[in-house]
Amino acid sequence: MFIYLEKTIIIMALLRVLSGSIDIFAAYLMLRFNDVEKALIVNSSLVLVGPIVFIIATTVGLVGLTSQISFSKIIWVFIGVGCILYGVKS
Repeated sequence: MFIYLEKTIIIMALLRVLSGSIDIFAAYLMLRFNDVEKALIVNSSLVLVGPIVFIIATTVGLVGLTSQISFSKIIWVFIGVGCILYGVKS
């Protein structure tokens, strides 16, 4: 028996797996270097990964919903994502 999974769901899940794998690899590097300065550099480089994966996964999800929701609602979701990113930034 095969279960049908939507492409959108698979892509979003794979993006999250990729993000988690990058985090685990960063943790490995921190342990490997065993230096606070280098660990801080590795940790600060992860700042880019989280929001980028968040934006891409949200975009993929919205593209998957384009036939089901109106254009104005999609705009509101993007405004909400922008507010989240702005709030995290400051």
